[in-house]
Amino acid sequence: MERMDKYESARKQVEEEKSFYKHLIIYTIIIGAFWIINAMNDKGHWWAFWPTLGWGIGVFFHGFGVFGKNAFFGKRWEEKRMKELMDEK
Repeated sequence: MERMDKYESARKQVEEEKSFYKHLIIYTIIIGAFWIINAMNDKGHWWAFWPTLGWGIGVFFHGFGVFGKNAFFGKRWEEKRMKELMDEK
């Protein structure tokens, strides 16, 4: 029974991470398009800054919700990176 709980927990985490990465990719594409449109049509008034900031805050909190306090170079990241580096050698 415990193995099934771990499996479901891992499956849920993978789905949440996948959702975050999709969000990040869409954000990058749309915001990039906004900046290109802004640069081509409205020089001097950088309106693209505001959606970049607002949506960027949303992406940040989405990532924080998915990865938790270890989202940015926390202990979990360190251990994973150490394992990757040790496996390479």
